[in-house]
Amino acid sequence: MPSYTTTARRGLTREELLKLPASAPLEIGNKAFGIGRTTGYALVKRGEYPCKVLRLGNAYRVITADLLRVLGVEPDTEA
Repeated sequence: MPSYTTTARRGLTREELLKLPASAPLEIGNKAFGIGRTTGYALVKRGEYPCKVLRLGNAYRVITADLLRVLGVEPDTEA
């Protein structure tokens, strides 16, 4: 699993968000939203997580495109 760095209290940087694969572990989504592990899992279980989440076996993964949309992050476009 690739390592992702975070900035203090700000979650992931824009550059880090844009480098994410199509889906990422729930822990990465939690970092991006600035929420803790317990809160993140509680939100998923209540169906209230801020973006789309897939359950694959025992693992939860956030859909990166939806994560970026919710955070308002758009990739750079060339003119």
